[in-house]
Amino acid sequence: MAISLGSTAATPILDWRHPLILALLAEIRDVAPTGERAFLITAHQLIAARVRPVYAMNERQPASRTLRLGRGSCSQRLALLEAAARGRGIPTRVRGLLLDGRFWHPRFPRLRALIPRRVVLAWPEFLLDGKWVAVSELYGDLTALRTGGRFTNTGSVTLFDAIAHTAVDWDGGTCSSCDLSGHVLADLGCFTARDDLFDQHGQTLCLPVRIPVDLIMGRRAA
Repeated sequence: MAISLGSTAATPILDWRHPLILALLAEIRDVAPTGERAFLITAHQLIAARVRPVYAMNERQPASRTLRLGRGSCSQRLALLEAAARGRGIPTRVRGLLLDGRFWHPRFPRLRALIPRRVVLAWPEFLLDGKWVAVSELYGDLTALRTGGRFTNTGSVTLFDAIAHTAVDWDGGTCSSCDLSGHVLADLGCFTARDDLFDQHGQTLCLPVRIPVDLIMGRRAA
């Protein structure tokens, strides 16, 4: 299983040195309270407000492009959050999870044929006060967040948005009502950047398939 100590380096996906992301960093600093966690929460809220959720499939899309387009998948918006963290000097890494594609069936009851059987998910972690904190616990520990109920992958709330008020529990460590571990087919370990995860395990869809699916789903509102 891969192990990573994380990094603050810019990567092709986490291109935080791009002028658009540098401008976003300056804006976050202007309004965020003191502290790294407060910075990340403010960044998450700004991205949620500014980048419209859609179902794009290109996992390697640079974070700056997501910001420029003003739309992105949960994965692409999480990558933008990681880029902002690195630009602030907060080390990040990702945990790779292989999820059962049926996790997305409730959201797309009429488009199930387009959903892959297995989905590679890059779940970010941030080094805060010497401890790795998963993005699912950015707003508090899962025990406290479980009062918000389970993420059901239905309705208008996306996975990116849900972390602010819901226990997104991939390990089944909270309670049965919030347990999402049944959707996890494999834990792929931790990687220095999502670039490394996709280098090793590939994107969910290969290029010839991803392009037509992206044309159908890429502008579809989440």
